[in-house]
Amino acid sequence: MSTSSDPPPAAPPAVELEGITKRFPGVVANHDIRLTVEPGTVHAIVGENGAGKSTLMKILYGMQKPDEGEIRVNGEQVVLANPADAIKRGIGMVHQHFMLADNFTVLENIVLGAEPTRAGRLDTASARTRIRDLGDSHGLRVDPDRLVENLGVGDRQRVEILKVLYRGARVLILDEPTAVLVPQEVEELFANLRELTAQGFTVIFISHKLDEVLGIADAITVIRRGTTVARVLPAEVTARQLAELMVGSELPTPETRESTVTDRVVLDVREASVLGETGRPVLREVSFPVHAGEVVGIAGVEGNGQSELISAIMGLARLSGGQVVFEETDITGWSTRQRRQAGIGYIPEDRHREGLLLESSIWENRVLGHQGVPPARKGIWVNRKAARKDTARIVREYDVRTPSIDTLALALSGGNQQKLIVGREMSGTPKFLIAAHPTRGVDVGAQAAIWDHLRGARTAGLAVLLISADLDELIGLSDTLYVIYRGRFVARLDPSQVTPEQLGGYMTGAITEDVS
Repeated sequence: MSTSSDPPPAAPPAVELEGITKRFPGVVANHDIRLTVEPGTVHAIVGENGAGKSTLMKILYGMQKPDEGEIRVNGEQVVLANPADAIKRGIGMVHQHFMLADNFTVLENIVLGAEPTRAGRLDTASARTRIRDLGDSHGLRVDPDRLVENLGVGDRQRVEILKVLYRGARVLILDEPTAVLVPQEVEELFANLRELTAQGFTVIFISHKLDEVLGIADAITVIRRGTTVARVLPAEVTARQLAELMVGSELPTPETRESTVTDRVVLDVREASVLGETGRPVLREVSFPVHAGEVVGIAGVEGNGQSELISAIMGLARLSGGQVVFEETDITGWSTRQRRQAGIGYIPEDRHREGLLLESSIWENRVLGHQGVPPARKGIWVNRKAARKDTARIVREYDVRTPSIDTLALALSGGNQQKLIVGREMSGTPKFLIAAHPTRGVDVGAQAAIWDHLRGARTAGLAVLLISADLDELIGLSDTLYVIYRGRFVARLDPSQVTPEQLGGYMTGAITEDVS
């Protein structure tokens, strides 16, 4: 018998995973994982690449079925056969790579697959009203009628969150949500998340940025090699202690101490301009040199011309004006293959679209883009034996977690895919390397290893163009730092004198500087 003085019964956990085990051929991705997420909280999940985070979230979102274990949502045991089941249970997922159609409006992207109808026709009026109400209620205001291609990265993030809220989600899984955001946008996202949890929503936050995890999470679960090893509160641990729980090592730093910059110009971009698909300039008279032993960093919010600059240097986009000069030779008219064979390495920003053949094996991906040079080539044939041997070396040196070099690339976690690409491009002994987001989606241990490889190659005379959304990485590794905004360089900065906050100001146009 209860009395008026009895406390109300505690709400059950929003999500409980008990004894989750998932096996794939040759590997156990999850083993006896236990996770409890309280309602109305931000619960972070951290772990090294290949630790099993992505598999676990796919299980919770109905994309994979566990071999063992139970899933409970709001205290009720459930079976999630597909994402539709998860959505019915109020679970939504925002993936690391935005899944938006650029040529659709915000409204069209949000309602796609869940279109409201009236008299058999799309009811855009009610959809628009509901999207505006959701935006106003949760601090996620975005104009429903704007084309997504005209949105900044922060607004695209809001659209992704609105998509899952529109479908009735009360539990939001966010996979690396700050990977492409500048500091100001991160703060705005965190304010949005606090607003959501204050209203009773639950957020599962996956990230490799431990300082951000400590700043936003109410509780943290650490996963190592497929199983849970700790559940901690942010007030109880430092970033270094959290890193040690994850990978058994201290938190790395990208700091580069001594200069190795020489007077020899390896790559010289001269007044390069590129037109977009609509005929409008997307890159405007950009000029800069990269010297042997120098890392030139380029900071910018995605969509401001970095991709077009990379494409122009690699011969993937035609210049509408200007030149690209490599080792004193004008290569503006050269093919991408010619540039690669001349000694230009390329770590692409999108590993799935440009870096890998996902349906091919790891050793075949080692050969990709390097078919014409040893060890991949012997005479006119692919040297399978030498290519496989070198792939095994990359797997060892770059700690690519895989049961076999014959494993398909799609079976690797995102971070292990990235380590494979970095190892491949660094193994080609390039003279000039484009490193576009080289540590995106990798854990602190892999991040430290990639930084060490870049620093070592720089010391040996490699010229590097670094594009990254990690501002600490840009500041720490770069010898010279440019900011690109709306297709132009708007600042040339000394990395030793600039803070991430100042850099974010230049990137968003809040701070301007004449670099003409």
